Amino acid sequence: MASTTTAWSIAPEPFDSPVAAALWRAYYTEVSDRWYLLHEGRATDPDELEREIAANTGDRLAPPYGVLLVARYAGEPAGTAGIRMVDATTAELKRVFLRTDARGRGGAALLVTAAEDQARRLGAERIVLDTRADLVEARALYARLGYEESEPHNDDPYADHWFTKRLARQAAATSG
Repeated sequence: MASTTTAWSIAPEPFDSPVAAALWRAYYTEVSDRWYLLHEGRATDPDELEREIAANTGDRLAPPYGVLLVARYAGEPAGTAGIRMVDATTAELKRVFLRTDARGRGGAALLVTAAEDQARRLGAERIVLDTRADLVEARALYARLGYEESEPHNDDPYADHWFTKRLARQAAATSG
């Protein structure tokens, strides 16, 4: 079986690029619709969807205190993960998402690992995140990658689960 990791590339992307905007729309539509279908038996109201997408631009994922990563599978934009520093040593993982047609190919773990590397570059010693109870795939991913459930670090009304992970320092490269 051929390795699927070679088909993936992950790189920083401006939060306001057309690619980032399209992936943000796909992400927000999916998680919003999942919430409304679970709690109210309907999809997100289109006007509400447009308001929320416009209100959450992603500007907190811009340098120098943040970064948005875009994963591409076979060259096509497939997902995102963002990091934003919440203090000098703590980063928050945001917007972890893969399009449905890109799932099951190892991209989510690669994205989170790349985001952790970016957090280290920004000086983070630990990373925190929040997620919802219905996003069971995300919770399983985070647990598999060494994140541990923790006390709430924010008051997000949609968050049901909070996670944290200590970031090990990467060994310095040595030159011969």
